[in-house]
Amino acid sequence: MADRPIELGSLEAMGRPSHESRRTYWLLTRDFGWLWWGQLISQVGDGVTRLALLWFVYSVTGSPLQTTIIGLLQTLPPIVFGPLIGVYLDRLPKKSIMIGSDLARAVIIGVVPCWVTTDTLTVGYLYTLVFLNSIVSTAFGPALIASVPFIVRRGQFTAANALLQITSSVGVIAGSALSGIGIAALSSQRVLCVNAVTYLASAACLLFVRLPYVAESRPKAGHRFFSTMQDVRDLIEGFHFSYRQHTILLLIITAAIYSFGMSAFSTLFPILGKNMLKLGPADVGYLWSALGGGLFLVSVALVWLSYWDLQKRMSAIAFSSALTGVALWGLAIAGDIVVEGLLMGIIGAGIGLFTPVAWGVLQEIVPDRLVGRVLTIYGAGAMAAAMLGMMAFAWVMQQLGERGTVIGIGLVTIATTAMAWHVGQCVREEGTTT
Repeated sequence: MADRPIELGSLEAMGRPSHESRRTYWLLTRDFGWLWWGQLISQVGDGVTRLALLWFVYSVTGSPLQTTIIGLLQTLPPIVFGPLIGVYLDRLPKKSIMIGSDLARAVIIGVVPCWVTTDTLTVGYLYTLVFLNSIVSTAFGPALIASVPFIVRRGQFTAANALLQITSSVGVIAGSALSGIGIAALSSQRVLCVNAVTYLASAACLLFVRLPYVAESRPKAGHRFFSTMQDVRDLIEGFHFSYRQHTILLLIITAAIYSFGMSAFSTLFPILGKNMLKLGPADVGYLWSALGGGLFLVSVALVWLSYWDLQKRMSAIAFSSALTGVALWGLAIAGDIVVEGLLMGIIGAGIGLFTPVAWGVLQEIVPDRLVGRVLTIYGAGAMAAAMLGMMAFAWVMQQLGERGTVIGIGLVTIATTAMAWHVGQCVREEGTTT
């Protein structure tokens, strides 16, 4: 489909997605299917790269704090640039943004590490690549989620998000296992090179997605597409909407609390596996795959549970967060790798429930013309909390050790439980359903 603006009011007249109305697809729609396959390939590559980056830095430095810098560099761009990027996501063709992002990531994470020698690929060099890759990913992620309402029907939003999350879980399962084996057999640098092919394949799949370019209004004569004052006004509009909508504000706060703990766990897990659980790279990859397995099973379940009202969805988040906290505490005392694998599966299930539900709520209640801005504001809040959490728990690890860190992260998930339950009660009192 040509990237020509479609009037916002005409989108509903299209009966979106009108070209899918007479056919049934396993992956919801034909266009969503192409989007899903591209993400599946890309996420496997991400899973390979994620563990390789963290293992490389910790192997070279032996420092938990320096290892968490990887996570910090991945969170800074969404915080600093995310809301402004959201302004342009609401103006520019989302399909073009995603394809361009995939091509850029193929070069940054895949091609560049293959060009440089082992001596040149220092930790500082790697930090630079991670930061650049995160800037590009800041545009890709919200563009992907903001595209969902234009290629599936309203009742399929949560199902679509769950299906996209399945690609993440498969990426964690397959990518982490392959990464652990690859690191043990080859090297972290060679493992990184694999990711270039996955991003190129993702871009190729996106070429077949028919995604309309929706504009609020047609440009007027003499209109400046890039205007500083207009950028500021649009940015303020996004923040004002997020603050004024009570449900969105509470959801942003809940996501921030959850990210504070679980992002630290994800970043520090290679260290926890090596020092607390006394595991090598292959076994750490196995446990990370178990986490992906739990995430996968919950994502599949969510495909069939897409029509819950908002109160039930928030109650589900509260329950899963409490279960995650208990599993984290169990991981701190477990001494058997099979038990540890089961606990990681429970943790993955908790992670798997939160994101699709939250995305679905935002996609349902945010106007099309604001969805890019609200998603990036939501992401910026979660990432800011994640950055603070990684710094805080890296310090806790140095002071109290690995077990104290895991116990502390468990307490944060219990706080998430309380907040999610509060959101559900507020919704019930207001008599609001989505």
